[in-house]
Amino acid sequence: MEYTRLGQSGLKVSRLCLGTMNMGTPQWKPWIFDEAQSEPIVRHALDAGVNFIDLADFYSTGAGEEVVGRILKRATRREEIVVATKVGYDMGSYQNAGGHSRKHIMDGIDGSLKRLDMDYVDIFMLHFFDVNTPVEETMGALNDIVRAGKARYLGVSTMYTWQFAKIMQVCERNGWHKPINMQLQLNLAYREEEREMIPYCKDQGVGVSVFSPLARGFLTSDPTSTRNQTDFFTAQMYGDATTREIAASVARVAARRGVTPAQIAQAWVLNHGGVSSMLVGADSAAQFDSALAALETKLDADELFELERNYTPCDLINDYTAGQRIARESRPAQGAFAETFGKAA
Repeated sequence: MEYTRLGQSGLKVSRLCLGTMNMGTPQWKPWIFDEAQSEPIVRHALDAGVNFIDLADFYSTGAGEEVVGRILKRATRREEIVVATKVGYDMGSYQNAGGHSRKHIMDGIDGSLKRLDMDYVDIFMLHFFDVNTPVEETMGALNDIVRAGKARYLGVSTMYTWQFAKIMQVCERNGWHKPINMQLQLNLAYREEEREMIPYCKDQGVGVSVFSPLARGFLTSDPTSTRNQTDFFTAQMYGDATTREIAASVARVAARRGVTPAQIAQAWVLNHGGVSSMLVGADSAAQFDSALAALETKLDADELFELERNYTPCDLINDYTAGQRIARESRPAQGAFAETFGKAA
């Protein structure tokens, strides 16, 4: 396993982070694993050297934190792992059940710690940018949580760059703890964060952790998984012709190498200069091993062009733009892939 510091903080995390959205109860979503199914995956990741675990209170509406918390307590020592959880999405149908008000953030950290059966989390993250709550209220509450010892660091996820800049500015102005981690979506089929967010994070010394490196499975050449058949967000994000062309390019590079498409797609993310850690939401030990192999996979110039040539700009994928897509067209193949696959492309 490789390790890196998150941004300019002193916190060292594994380059692979175990994503746990698929752990909790299938009563929430049909593709979720229960505790018995989840434990072998968690233990396999820990045995491989993973020390970074990503959760959210929203996963299985709290049951995810309970399940993973119990597994971690059995499998490892608290001081050896970096536990991140997120707050923001609704945890019920009552008023103040979600968002980033001071009330919900304070309720959120206490609820997460109780479900995890932990005294603190290492990184407490905003799940999105709450446009209905003053940023001063949100960040003041998070600063108090760090000062109270309930979280060691702060993080954020999935927002516009100008919104993140607002957060950093208000923290600077008030002398509050700043986020050390930005969690964002990045893969060969969605690269919009390369334009502003990733350069901004580099400039500000913020680590970047990436989720959905396989574009919800589309880049594995198997879009027929239970999740993709039952999660309507997948079609909104990746149900276009360009994504299919990108997936075909991934398959070509993989075939030329004699490896799986997943390994190639993950290798592209891990070789990205702006990425600190990549989330792996594995359904099996074998799927996790694909990410381990990707750590050692270096891509040459012809492979990179083949993987990247189909990409064209699209609408940002976030809470405010769901379902909006720009029609996209691919570029022709070149180099080694033009000779072999040019006609098919």
